[in-house]
Amino acid sequence: MTKSCMISFTALQDGRYRRSFRAAGLKSVITDLGDGTVVHCWVPKVHEPNRPNLLLIHGVGANAMWQWNSFIAPLSSEFNVYVPDLVFFGRSYSTRPDRTEIFQARCVMKTMEAHGVRWMRVVGLSYGGFVAYSMAAQFPDAVERVVIAAAGVCMEESDLEKGMFKVRNVEEATVILLPQTPDKLRRLMQLSFYKPIKIFPTCFLKDFIDVMCTEYLEERKELIIALHKDRKLSDLPKITQPTLIIWGEQDQVFPLELGNRLKRQQRSSLVLFPKEVLQNTRTF
Repeated sequence: MTKSCMISFTALQDGRYRRSFRAAGLKSVITDLGDGTVVHCWVPKVHEPNRPNLLLIHGVGANAMWQWNSFIAPLSSEFNVYVPDLVFFGRSYSTRPDRTEIFQARCVMKTMEAHGVRWMRVVGLSYGGFVAYSMAAQFPDAVERVVIAAAGVCMEESDLEKGMFKVRNVEEATVILLPQTPDKLRRLMQLSFYKPIKIFPTCFLKDFIDVMCTEYLEERKELIIALHKDRKLSDLPKITQPTLIIWGEQDQVFPLELGNRLKRQQRSSLVLFPKEVLQNTRTF
């Protein structure tokens, strides 16, 4: 709770999302991977053997519930849906020093194995797309199909220096992606929404930061730095699974050029959403 707001509206919304997930037939489970890593995941209360398994991987913006709540009810009627909090988000954490998406992918895979899931379709949004891609590369026998949504998997470290992004360096990126002041959160909303809300009470922004953006701050910074450091397209492994790439024409976090680059690299299908469709869609 913030000093300027008597009630934490972020905590109330978090509770609503939790009830929404439960109403969709999911339950909250904590899995200790036994190596200093603990992963929280929403899993089906009842696993339907005739349904395909679907893994949803969130981005940096918040925990898994905030990213996927709008989709959870319809997807749960067609799939066995699994929605983990990545390490250092939500209720997942680790004492290990690794900060790469390769490590995140292995943690998610171990969690799925702990729940008896051997085959799955994977959807990754933004940072989650990096993790989904890594899962497909590392575990080709387990990942059947992949959807990469607005994730700069094909970016290179040099792209930042060439001015492809709205930020000048990775340090500036961490300040915006992990906002600690209302002004920085407003900046993130401007980059992440086609038509961001122009007037947003400062107390609500402070409340969101206090509840969602302060835990594991240093670890999350390290995740973003590791994502960018020494990244080269020539080092990116190709994946063999059927892959769908989804992008927004007006994406300001990961420019469309990175979607086209991934399409060329993978020879995959790229679906573009016009600005009118994505005006209220999170991209970070």
